[in-house]
Amino acid sequence: MNEIEFLKNYTQEFNELIQRTDVHFSTLINAKEAILEASNLGKKTIIIGNGGSAAIASHFSVDITKNAGVRAINFNESDLLTCFSNDFGYEEWAYQAVKMYGDPGDILIAISSSGKSKNILNACKSAKEKSFSQIITLSGMSNDNPLNKEGDLNFWVDSKAYNHVENIHQFLLLSLVDLIIGNSVYSA
Repeated sequence: MNEIEFLKNYTQEFNELIQRTDVHFSTLINAKEAILEASNLGKKTIIIGNGGSAAIASHFSVDITKNAGVRAINFNESDLLTCFSNDFGYEEWAYQAVKMYGDPGDILIAISSSGKSKNILNACKSAKEKSFSQIITLSGMSNDNPLNKEGDLNFWVDSKAYNHVENIHQFLLLSLVDLIIGNSVYSA
């Protein structure tokens, strides 16, 4: 396969995934309502992920705070990551971060393309122990991945291609920001 054919196939695969995002519309609406309800009660949304999912978490947390007026945080500071990983172990750092920064009634958005990241699963455990109002998960790969079973609201992308899964996750989260705002065109 030449490069043009590869890119055509790649784009077609992604377009097919975008066309199927309508299966997530009800979940997006439910996520919007949960986030706004928590926000109206003075609670925050915590977004967490690894690697590309951490970048998506950062982008979403900034946009939902700045553009939609919803207080949100993520844990992508290198000092926090290295300190907590060193002191608690990599699989436990997210558990401890949610434990220390989370409050009852908060929302957790947990992102893992495979749905198998132990630190993200442990963040969900911590959110449950802290009585978060909702856990929202975004995963891909296998439908029976562990993260897809942890949330109150779950977004699962039917693809084994990491970049397609991450791009759909980003699309879903940024569409959630615009859904909360009620518009896709606004002054940034």
